[in-house]
Amino acid sequence: QVQLVESGGGLVQAGGSLRVSCALSGRTFSRYAMGWFRQAPGKEREFVAAIGWSGGSTQYADTVKGRFTISRDNAKNTVFLQMNSLKPEDTAVYYCTAALTLSGLRLYQNNYWGQGTQVTVSS
Repeated sequence: QVQLVESGGGLVQAGGSLRVSCALSGRTFSRYAMGWFRQAPGKEREFVAAIGWSGGSTQYADTVKGRFTISRDNAKNTVFLQMNSLKPEDTAVYYCTAALTLSGLRLYQNNYWGQGTQVTVSS
């Protein structure tokens, strides 16, 4: 049974920083591409960032490029999303996801999902 457990969400002022984490259990972490999506109230879930098995490949949505950094620690089975220069429009529930490939992750091909962690950015 695959489990993804997010942590680190919270309330931050605009311009601030926050780091969210996601731990995977039940599978070999290093075999999975990992990523983050987010969903704001009344909006569809959208892609934020993704990282390949070894961490050598990363992808970002244009809206977060230059502000967010995704990374992973395969020894700790954990993926991180460092969020800097946060804006009120970054407010959303952030979901961790895992898939066998980066392309598959973005195409929702048999993704595993966490329960989500709330990130709220106040103006």
